[in-house]
Amino acid sequence: MKTLSLKLDDNVFEETEKVVAELNLARNRYINEALHLYNQFNKRQVLKKKLAKESKLVAQSSSEILAEFENLVDAI
Repeated sequence: MKTLSLKLDDNVFEETEKVVAELNLARNRYINEALHLYNQFNKRQVLKKKLAKESKLVAQSSSEILAEFENLVDAI
């Protein structure tokens, strides 16, 4: 486990302290879980952008292949 020194805005710290007290969690555990969820969220956002970009790259060739298949079906 790594040790980290962290500076928080006062309002973020106070809000965190209230939530931690209500949930009866250690501050460290709460922050670890929050970062884990935020990392998952950001990984999904990055993947979404990559998929959109790659989808645009193959859109033209996909349309061409679909047209070729349609021509094959029409020829039968």
